[in-house]
Amino acid sequence: MHNLALALAERGDTVITGSDDAIFEPSRSRLAAAGILPESEGWFPEKITSDLDAVILGMHARADNPELLRAQELGLPIYSYPEYLYEATKGKTRVVVGGSHGKTSTTSMLLHALRIDGLNVDYMVGAQLAGYQTMVRLSNSAEWAVFEGDEYLSSPIDLRPKFHLYRANVAILTGMAWDHVNVFPTMAEYERAFSGFLESMEPGGTVIYNEEDEALTAVVLADQSPIRKIPYRTPAYRVENNQWIWETPHGDLPLRIMGRHNLSNAEGARWLALEMGIQEEDFYDAMATFEGAQRRLEVLAESDARCVHLDFAHAPSKVKATVAAYVETYEHTAGLLELHTFSSLNPAFIPGYAGTMEGLGQAMVYFDPAAVAHKKLPALDPAWVQATFGPGVQVFTRQEEVQAALEALPAACHLLIMSSGNMGGIDVRTWAPSWV
Repeated sequence: MHNLALALAERGDTVITGSDDAIFEPSRSRLAAAGILPESEGWFPEKITSDLDAVILGMHARADNPELLRAQELGLPIYSYPEYLYEATKGKTRVVVGGSHGKTSTTSMLLHALRIDGLNVDYMVGAQLAGYQTMVRLSNSAEWAVFEGDEYLSSPIDLRPKFHLYRANVAILTGMAWDHVNVFPTMAEYERAFSGFLESMEPGGTVIYNEEDEALTAVVLADQSPIRKIPYRTPAYRVENNQWIWETPHGDLPLRIMGRHNLSNAEGARWLALEMGIQEEDFYDAMATFEGAQRRLEVLAESDARCVHLDFAHAPSKVKATVAAYVETYEHTAGLLELHTFSSLNPAFIPGYAGTMEGLGQAMVYFDPAAVAHKKLPALDPAWVQATFGPGVQVFTRQEEVQAALEALPAACHLLIMSSGNMGGIDVRTWAPSWV
């Protein structure tokens, strides 16, 4: 939300106010630098007046939020985040990157290529990218808009999946693996979010889809929408001395990223770039300098014998792909996964993690029982979690146990940390350089 506020201010709109019950860094500093940091945290219905043109509602606010109730009382236009992005770009060609995994990386790759090529685009991406000040851009000049398309709900008063609201002209679906069980309690309901996305696309549009995902392919082929459908699959590659090489029609392309899943993401981004008028050879040239998005196999620290990578992986499909990439790249490996999201702490969902950490020299899982209780989920038995993940996986429930296990890792070790949380309060960015 703070990125949207900055984008609107940059465009020249007047951002009268913003509210939240907690504002963290880097949001606080960025809002202050733009002169739009709220004077105090909290909810202030008196800020909502009939003079406002619109109110944009984030997912964090509740349906009984006092500012929201005041806006409804005044009859003001109220947009969800994705609804407003559509409203701001409905005269442009909208490119939407959807899928259960790989959305941020694919969007980042595409934006990297477009920037090098000099194409003027609006965008919204879910991670901080090198060379970009904000994760959202809205302009009066761009003819294209590239959005990372999340399947989660739009707002407390709009329960449609976010990516339905963009009405994509061009789209990619990178894969479909059950997630967000608090919203989609069955796989059938989750699939419906994706079939609904296809139905939401503009007639005559184009969807590019990962044909290696059988469940996704079935949904795409069953769709009767008047859109063009283009399948893609992971391209040829090899790994030499920890170096991933894309075997392109124009020759070998050494990459600065790793993983079969990232090769698949890059191939999907290539198809999108072609749809946007980028020459194939120019796209490959751009990928030679792509270093990845923040928290996507991001290097935190490295030395001759050790390195630490941080990844956002939390759902089973993401964990499995990220671990596979790491094991295929390095010999001596260890992995630490934090279970943090509602889905990952749900006993009905955890069996999906079985075997996801296979291949690691040492596999560790951490969860905080207090987080389980906060989400009002059944208490988790560490022994059951360990048995569910599979043989050799260590399970920790206290920060002290995690730190001791990390310090006990061998002298030669490549460590993969996977988390969408804060690892029980461990500042891994500060810790990593001291460990290597």
